[in-house]
Amino acid sequence: MKYKSLDAVIENLKDAGFGERAISEFLDCVEAGDTDRQLKLLSCHRAKLLKHIHADEERINCLDYLVYQIKKKGICADIGHRGE
Repeated sequence: MKYKSLDAVIENLKDAGFGERAISEFLDCVEAGDTDRQLKLLSCHRAKLLKHIHADEERINCLDYLVYQIKKKGICADIGHRGE
């Protein structure tokens, strides 16, 4: 996909979660014609987003396991008291 304008690239970066500093760094690379660095910046940001997804996925798995335990046999009152 070829972008029609630099504004479209900036909008895409914002939509992807790039901050102002990262956008500025990316645009410096565009101006310098450094496509390797552009790709590295995109790849690093993608990896950061995936790390967050994986952390959230683990939290969801914990919730799913708790739901499973409740449906299977409930949570026993004898497991202890809150805060102890």
